[in-house]
Amino acid sequence: MKQFRNSMIRAGLGALYFSGMHHLLRPIYSGVGAIFMLHHVRPPRESEFAPNRHLEVAPEFLRAMLAHLHSRAVEIIPIDEAHERLACRNFSHRFACFSFDDGYRDNRDFALPVMREFNAPFTIYVTSDFAEGCGRLWWIALEMVLAKASSVEVTIEGMPTRFDTETAPAKQAAFDRLHDWLRSLAELELRREIEALCARHGVDDAAICRDLCMSWDELRQLAQDPLVTIGAHSITHCNLAKQSETVAGYELSASRARIESALARPVLHLAYPYGDKIAAGAREFALARAAGYRTAVTTRPGMIFPESADHLTALPRISLNGNYQDARILPVLTSGAATAMWNGFRRVDAA
Repeated sequence: MKQFRNSMIRAGLGALYFSGMHHLLRPIYSGVGAIFMLHHVRPPRESEFAPNRHLEVAPEFLRAMLAHLHSRAVEIIPIDEAHERLACRNFSHRFACFSFDDGYRDNRDFALPVMREFNAPFTIYVTSDFAEGCGRLWWIALEMVLAKASSVEVTIEGMPTRFDTETAPAKQAAFDRLHDWLRSLAELELRREIEALCARHGVDDAAICRDLCMSWDELRQLAQDPLVTIGAHSITHCNLAKQSETVAGYELSASRARIESALARPVLHLAYPYGDKIAAGAREFALARAAGYRTAVTTRPGMIFPESADHLTALPRISLNGNYQDARILPVLTSGAATAMWNGFRRVDAA
């Protein structure tokens, strides 16, 4: 189903490009700016089974987007300046912000050199447990389990269920089903299930964040770069909407405090873990304001409009998705045409 959905999105982006509709919709739906969302930036993996590929873009694709924005005279600004422009209703120039979630080491190794080529500022939203080396990146652990296994057995809703994972398509189908199931679980249950899977199949899930994510020492050094802003991405990368208000509030406030203490600099901006409607809604938007964040970004797709100034803790983003690394779609993404259609032509989706 997810592969079908990806194919449909790719076809839709292509249709907007080849029909020229994005040119017609740009004056109405391009807004005053955009916040681009990325996770990994690194050379492409040569693997038939890579279910998290949507979270990875090649440095060349990032470079193409930056060059495209430069060609359209779009100003690339820090998130602090975006906040100031929204708060002051200063919309004289279109702008773009770049954001990277989780705190992966490849952001420093591969994204930073590209951003420096364009003198482009960006924000890294840090999950504090990942920087501590004690977090769990369960979606990567699941990929590693399925890559190794020829079959996987779990109990779903009391029913023992076996997945054949001999071939890459079978692994992908198993990943899609197990990913959706795990995301539906409470946090402690999710952790218990993924730890059991890793133990049965010889995957060291505790080592994943140490292998992939920057430590406090690395972040401290990176934060000295004038292009870099460090934001918060919770403590554990949990689904905030599934937590009690007390726990969700603590995830937001304590993660900020931990990063500020470790890096000795203020943390004023937040990205919600997962960030979609089932993980971040009105309660979470209010909790972010209460925790003192100036802005908070979601994964809801959308451009920034003047009305976004009234929803600073519910800002949308444009995903630079590894499944759609085609330079032809860049003018479609920046036109706002694709997100307008996704949102039923609503300019703001902050409910």
